[in-house]
Amino acid sequence: MTEAVMFPALWMPIVLSAVIVMVGSTVVWMVFKYENTEWKTIPGEDQLREAVKKLNLPAPGQYLFPHMMGSADPQTAMKKWEEGPNGVLLMLAPQKFSMGSRLTQAFIYYLVVSFFTGYVASHALPRGADYLRVFQVVGPTAFMAYGFGIFSEAIWFGRTWKSACKTAFSALIYGCLTAGTFGWLWPH
Repeated sequence: MTEAVMFPALWMPIVLSAVIVMVGSTVVWMVFKYENTEWKTIPGEDQLREAVKKLNLPAPGQYLFPHMMGSADPQTAMKKWEEGPNGVLLMLAPQKFSMGSRLTQAFIYYLVVSFFTGYVASHALPRGADYLRVFQVVGPTAFMAYGFGIFSEAIWFGRTWKSACKTAFSALIYGCLTAGTFGWLWPH
């Protein structure tokens, strides 16, 4: 009978994989920049900001236009949808921009993904599992956590498939970094 891995034995690969994914994410965004190209500048940005400001929308909030859910007149809503423009508007609360708080939130996210990935691995793999076997379990688990949700945005909210695929590619990198870390530090 193989000895199970007690979950607390995975604290090191959980924390270190989150740190390594944080570094990997920084490299993806600051060096390779392939995801950055999906964020376009709006011509007439100041006019758009003024128009949105006049609407006095509560922020933070997310808005869909034309709004079709629960429409009193579905046919009119469908006609608006066909005519366009259609979109999703995410409103952020006015605030001083803080890269530090966003980086902290990102690190917590990476830590949570590594935590749950470690949880799955601790139940799927025995103590002393070899590197490749750990990689085969942890990699797809982390990849799914980092990448699969983005496709829902492409299906329902208009994110381009190109953008979703680029994000999923980054998720694959993060999944491999997580898997490599767990494989390296798997308890023996």
